[in-house]
Amino acid sequence: MSINKKEAEQTRRKKFSTAKGKCVLAVIILLLIFMIVGLDFRLVIRHYEVDSAGQLENPVRIALVTDLHSCWYGDEQSALLNALNRQAPDIVMLCGDIFDDELDDKNTELFLKGISEKYTCFYVTGNHEFWSGDSAFAEKMAIVDKYGIKRLSGDIEKIRVNGETLTVCGVDDPAVSRLDLEDTLPFSEQLDKVKELAEKEEFTVLMSHHPELFEDYIKGEFDLVLCGHAHGGQWRIPYVLNGLFAPDQGLFPKYAGGEYSDNGTVMIVSRGLARESTLVPRFYNRPELVIIDCV
Repeated sequence: MSINKKEAEQTRRKKFSTAKGKCVLAVIILLLIFMIVGLDFRLVIRHYEVDSAGQLENPVRIALVTDLHSCWYGDEQSALLNALNRQAPDIVMLCGDIFDDELDDKNTELFLKGISEKYTCFYVTGNHEFWSGDSAFAEKMAIVDKYGIKRLSGDIEKIRVNGETLTVCGVDDPAVSRLDLEDTLPFSEQLDKVKELAEKEEFTVLMSHHPELFEDYIKGEFDLVLCGHAHGGQWRIPYVLNGLFAPDQGLFPKYAGGEYSDNGTVMIVSRGLARESTLVPRFYNRPELVIIDCV
């Protein structure tokens, strides 16, 4: 091979190597950006609109709060409270795991104090409240009672909001059976009870922690079901994967987060507010405050 040909080949290889290096660097940079954006854990507001099929003449705005796990949202929980206040809900519905079985109750109490001063609030338990044990559970529920938040345990409550009558039903988490609680029915009996009490003529909301039981919920006269628990499947890839893993659903959960409907019932599943309490960081799964406009 002549000297000129050797030099040309060396130049060609050098250019190829440089281009390859640039491509590798570009891919690494894009992957880093993808990872950094995916690990964003700032609070997001998620909006839904639910058609009441003519049952409501005036709109009712519900704030759905789940899976706080006593996580920190600024001094005095100001970031979460300010976000909630800007949405100006008519009702706040707390659907379980607002407390944690390991983290201190301080952040939860600050949040409950803040919302109880402004809003009508309803509460149902999640599994972590019961996992805390008998004495800790009693302490947590004493905080709920302290701020006048209505806890539903196989109960219904009729309320007037914006000139409309709503029926609010609530059931404890299935883990209620772990504790020896007097005058408290098992989960299945609580669900059967509120199914019997629900009225078809009024817009009826069911509060329950577990979304994977949707097939049971649609057998009742519930217009709207509100749940949490799934934590959004923890890891997501937008437009590709809605959730990787959720408790009680396993891999690729069907009800990781979002809106689902069947048999005239709409279920909205919050991805929850847990941050530092989770062992695995959230990925493309920002903690969310859910706002539902029933129209």
